[in-house]
Amino acid sequence: MTTVKKITALLDDAVARGAVAGAVALAVRRDGTLFEASAGRRDLSGPAEMTPDTIFWLASMTKAIVSVGAMQLVEQDRLSLDAPVGDVLPALAEPQVLEGFDAAGAARLRPTRTVMTLRHLLSHTAGFGYTDWNADLRRALEQAGLPRTPTNFDQVARMPLLFDPGADWNYGISTDMVGLLIEAVSRQSLDRYLRDHVLGPLGMEDTGFLLSPAQQARRARMHRRAADGRLQPIDWTVGQGQGFTGGGGGLCGSPSDYGRFLRMLLNGGTLDGVRLLRSETVAEMSRNQIGKLQVHTLVSGMPERSNDTNFFPGMVQKWGLGFLLNSQPGPNGRSAGSLAWGGLCNSYFWLDPARGVAGCLLTQVLPFADAAALELFGAVERATYAGL
Repeated sequence: MTTVKKITALLDDAVARGAVAGAVALAVRRDGTLFEASAGRRDLSGPAEMTPDTIFWLASMTKAIVSVGAMQLVEQDRLSLDAPVGDVLPALAEPQVLEGFDAAGAARLRPTRTVMTLRHLLSHTAGFGYTDWNADLRRALEQAGLPRTPTNFDQVARMPLLFDPGADWNYGISTDMVGLLIEAVSRQSLDRYLRDHVLGPLGMEDTGFLLSPAQQARRARMHRRAADGRLQPIDWTVGQGQGFTGGGGGLCGSPSDYGRFLRMLLNGGTLDGVRLLRSETVAEMSRNQIGKLQVHTLVSGMPERSNDTNFFPGMVQKWGLGFLLNSQPGPNGRSAGSLAWGGLCNSYFWLDPARGVAGCLLTQVLPFADAAALELFGAVERATYAGL
């Protein structure tokens, strides 16, 4: 049985078991696509089949693309990894750290003791968080009348940090701030910058913040897993524009588009004669950027959005400039030092420079870190390596 048939059988079985409504799996090597397989339906309430050209909300798979855009500007000396970001965005010049709550329950804030940099933002050591995994942050934002993600610069300035920049690792809205930095120095919207300098040059025509009517017609619907394990279609608005931010999770796209992005990284920043980054820049993005700090379990405070999340329990994990790094070989085939991450809708990717292979699984299921979706992702990865 060929690899694509094995992968298709895995997807078919997952659909039959109710693990996913539908999914697309893809793997690439430096010189092209290894396989692309699909199964199930785009929407359990309709007949449309899942196909390789289905459009998915990429959610936090957006972060890798935005990180590449930022590193282009670093190469051009228009952004610096280690200069104060407040020099570019005054709203980030004087952030406050949340130190807890006083006896009356009010948030206690203090000025930061260190200066925030782009390196902090790209490695998630800036101090920002997500309310999904931090009850104290959620409480502080509610008190301040702030949303989960800021919608203007006044809110950016008032978003509390969980620690001083560089003191710890915590997953959060940092890449949204990176998007604002890109806009400030490029004098373009993030949407336009990415189209001109990343998505367009790579031929990623089905990826963007704003979907055309034809693309919306190909979009997979979001589903939520109910308490009994069954999937239910839900309304989830995406693909209608960037808004104030979007760098952390605003893009929609097709699996084949994302495969081209992964191939560019496998090739050290170039694809089909188009160079987006220097090879040494890609190497820097792939290196541990958090020193002795470690990526830790994301403990869910909003079970409707996410389960507890740790992709390699018991393993020391690091973060590069936009990617999770596994310090040891993974259980499903990837080499130590591989790059990975995913999106809230249970879409995941990995990139293994040592073996020259990368892949992704795209679904539209909530909550994040769904056990059945992760099991399927692991099976796809194992079958990919078995076929090399």
